[in-house]
Amino acid sequence: MSKIEVNAIEPQCGTTLTLGASGDTITFPTGTTVVNNGTQTGFGRTGTVDWNTTPKTATFTAVSGDGFFANTTGGAFNMNLPAGVAGAIVSVADYAGTWQTNALTVVPNGTDKIGSLNNNAILNTEGQSVTFVFVDSTQGWINTMDSTSNVRGTPLFIIATGGTITTSGNDKIHTFTGPGTFCVSQTADCSANNLVSHIVVAGGGGGGTGVGGGGGAGGYREVVSPSSPYTGSPLNGYPSAPNRVTVTATAFPITVGGGGAGGSPGGLNEDGVSGTPSTFSTITSTAGGGGARTSAADPGGSGGGAYSPGGATTKGSGNTPPVSPPQGNPGGEGNSAGAESGGGGGGAGAVGGNGSNNPSSPDTGGPGGAGVTTEITASPVAYAGGGGGSGFSGTGGAGGSGGGGDSGPSRSQGAGTAGTTNTGGGGGAGNYAPGVPASAFGGTGGSGIVIIRYKFQ
Repeated sequence: MSKIEVNAIEPQCGTTLTLGASGDTITFPTGTTVVNNGTQTGFGRTGTVDWNTTPKTATFTAVSGDGFFANTTGGAFNMNLPAGVAGAIVSVADYAGTWQTNALTVVPNGTDKIGSLNNNAILNTEGQSVTFVFVDSTQGWINTMDSTSNVRGTPLFIIATGGTITTSGNDKIHTFTGPGTFCVSQTADCSANNLVSHIVVAGGGGGGTGVGGGGGAGGYREVVSPSSPYTGSPLNGYPSAPNRVTVTATAFPITVGGGGAGGSPGGLNEDGVSGTPSTFSTITSTAGGGGARTSAADPGGSGGGAYSPGGATTKGSGNTPPVSPPQGNPGGEGNSAGAESGGGGGGAGAVGGNGSNNPSSPDTGGPGGAGVTTEITASPVAYAGGGGGSGFSGTGGAGGSGGGGDSGPSRSQGAGTAGTTNTGGGGGAGNYAPGVPASAFGGTGGSGIVIIRYKFQ
């Protein structure tokens, strides 16, 4: 076998260089790099293209042998095909997965055809990629490869366990009605999705016994995250950064506060007991204050209602310690100047009502302050209503919306109603019934709840 070693071969005349004769086989050894800086004929094509990695964002003219990424995010446009020559090849792919919204129109050159017709072709499938080869004047450009698989990386979202888990659209909801752990095993790759929605409601205070004040509602705190939105309460604390919780891949212990006891059935005149706090991460909701009978009503998330010997005001303060927005409200004032009555416990949405102070008419207990309503569980539910205060000879106060317990309706039916379980509602005050102390006991406060919501897909 003869061997020629040279660095360059040039034609003796003209600009065409012929290697071999018709029917010859020209072999390039394995590992040889062939650089094509001009035009060549006779080698055919391998069926592949050289991809241009600068995305096209407006109408352009394709070049044979090249592939293009068409980005129609900003709007639809055209790809003009080059003049058809047998063996010409052009590829194009959907850069951003937007062709289903903004299509790419493929336009043939002059009288050239696409699949036997001198018409445009519309590419309107998300993630599509297409390869055209020009065959002849009869069929023109024929589509030899068409992928619509739209293979893209899968985004990561929060994966967590704990509580009772439900879903609403793209969100998961974890509901804790007792102590537990919100355990995050994976966080989202988009940091905004790690900021979770939540409500944290503490246990409500118990109602006083005898002629007493209603129990205050447990503190109520909420954040509606933009990544897992829903219709929240007026107390959405998202605008204030200290209220927000951005989770990491760790375990978050959950505390759900219990309701405070009402004034004991064994005694005639006793104060209600405050509930206990609820916690999630950096968020603590303060327990509701117990309703008063013999001393000042307790402060808390919402304060207990007062019974005021000698007319002195002893209602419990709310939003204690203070947060923004406030987690609750003060209890109502009581009265003992001729007509004995207790004030209602404060609620998350309103101050507890005052007991009546008209000595010439039957005394009436103050109503419990209203709670607030949220749709964090995908349905509207009210939480943190105050308990009703008692009236000695008249009517007991009604509990506030959101689980507040009613006071005993009269002296013959004196027991206060308990706050509703897992609402943080305050217990209703007991109503005095001479000779029957057991009938006068105050209602127990309702236990709290913690609910966490986040985007999971």
